[in-house]
Parts: sequence; C-alpha cells; structure tokens
Amino acid sequence: MRHWSFAKGHGTGNDFIVLLDREAMMQVGEPEVRFLCDRHRGIGGDGLLRAMLARHVQDWDGDPHLWFMDYRNADGSVAEMCGNGLRVFVRYLLQHDLATGPVVQVATRAGPKEATVLPDGRIRVAMGPVTVTDRGVRVRTVDGAEFAALTADIGNPHAVSFADDLTGLPLHTTPSWSPSAVFPAGVNMEFAAIRGQRTVAMRVFERGVGETLSCGTGTVAVAAAARLHTGDSADLPVTYRVETPGGRVDVELAADQSFLTGPAVIVAHGDVVLPEEG
Repeated sequence: MRHWSFAKGHGTGNDFIVLLDREAMMQVGEPEVRFLCDRHRGIGGDGLLRAMLARHVQDWDGDPHLWFMDYRNADGSVAEMCGNGLRVFVRYLLQHDLATGPVVQVATRAGPKEATVLPDGRIRVAMGPVTVTDRGVRVRTVDGAEFAALTADIGNPHAVSFADDLTGLPLHTTPSWSPSAVFPAGVNMEFAAIRGQRTVAMRVFERGVGETLSCGTGTVAVAAAARLHTGDSADLPVTYRVETPGGRVDVELAADQSFLTGPAVIVAHGDVVLPEEG
C-alpha cells in the first residue's frame, strides 16, 4: 500500500490537497487525483497541488530551483493555472520553511508567478495580463436559459456571462457553449452580477471540477469582463471587489498585469492510504 502525507487548504472556500514531492518521485496520475479529491471516498478537494522542483518539469526553461505548482483538477485533468490554489501553495511553502517571504516566486504551467504576503496576512499574486474579447459566444444552462458571454484569457480560458439574478442558476450540471470550437479543451464559466461601482458578485462552473465556492483566475476574468461590460473608462490601474460564495477577493487591473489579493489557509495535515494499484 502507498501511504502519502498531505496538507489541506483553501482560498475563499476553493479547497485543495497539497502533496510535497520535491524530486518528482510520486506516481500522481488521474486515478490518484480522482481518489484524493473524492469527497466521499477520499480526502475531498476541488483540486490537487503537487510541490516539486522545477528542474523535474519537462520543457521548463526557467529557474530550475523554483518550486513548481503541479495543479490538477478534481477529475485528474491538468490545468494551466489556479489563482486560489497559488495562494494556498505559497502559504504551504512558507509554513513548511520551503520558501522565505514576503515575496515568493513560483513556477506554473502559465509561467513564473510572484506572490507577496501582505501585512494583514492576505496574499497578493501577480496573475499576468488578462485579455477580454467578444467572440459571439453563447452559454446555455441545463434549464435552457441562454446568455451572451465574453471570453477571457488569464493563462487559462474563461467565458463570463452577466445576469441580474445568480441565485437560481442550475450549475449542478455542466452548461454548454457555442460555437463549441471556441473552447476545444473546455472552459471555466463564470456568471456575474454588477453590485455597485467596481463590485461584482459571481458564481463559477470550473472546467474539470463543477461548481466551486470560488475560482481565482475566474475572479480576474470577471473583473476584466465587468470593466468592459460597464464601460469603465477610468485610467488603469483600477481595483474591483469580487464577491464569491466562498468570500471576497480584490482584483487590481493594470495596463499589462493583473493582481489577485485574498486569504489562504492551511487547515489540516495527515496521511492517506491509497487504494491498491490495478
């Protein structure tokens, strides 16, 4: 039997299992991720974060000594980036003396990312540039309701729709989108409502996971889409408050960068016994 040590953490309710695998010795495939993230038979989580040294990552040509955040969705699929997960990842590194703050550099599939621990304990992450376009995408929920969606790229794909009422949206089943070819590898779908000047509420259906209490890259996508949707012409940088079911984050939009600021907490440590292979 395989016994693995793990930590469990969350950022505004978006929860993750963290594994330390410095030299990339663990066999972490889709079956292992699905088991660990299963809320009934495993530990439970929206995704898994594996901490490994970047020198073990194929095609990584940056600093080989950085910690690489190997992020997997709950269904075992690989994802490019996760903003809430990155904050949890940094909190884990700091609490285990694997990095020193307040500034921490992390390698991700979306490139190197910089995180800063603020005096109030929140973590501010440089997320990279965000691009929002109107490509004529339509999103349809399982009850037949249809919404226009702006597309946003923040290192991973998003479709942001605006609605007056978010409470009744049936997000227990994957919404569909058209044209389907716009997102051949799937998409994160956010539904947002304007609540005031630069204040937006949202719900999200994450690719490979389902509805989650929060999505870090999704909050950045929503803030950028809200700026276009409302015709906000103020000079950059501007800061948006984004309210998710799991809590509030702040998103700063600059000319060629975006920043996500929010809490990150490690709530548990333990050991798990994985099922026999095969």
